[in-house]
Amino acid sequence: MDKDALTTRLIELGISKKDFSDLANISYNTVNNWNNDTKPVPAWVEPFLYYYERAKRFDEVMGMLKKYGG
Repeated sequence: MDKDALTTRLIELGISKKDFSDLANISYNTVNNWNNDTKPVPAWVEPFLYYYERAKRFDEVMGMLKKYGG
């Protein structure tokens, strides 16, 4: 994942870089300093966002089930 792909993915998930840094418990400056050359986006970021999306969707489904008596 490169920096542009990260930015696009965060937009798709509706979270900011600041939100992501809080979720991942890393410095906001660290996220901003990632680039495609000397400081690439770490390999763990892509699976982290994948599982974040799955958890978010699971929470939405569970919320609907609770709301409608499931």
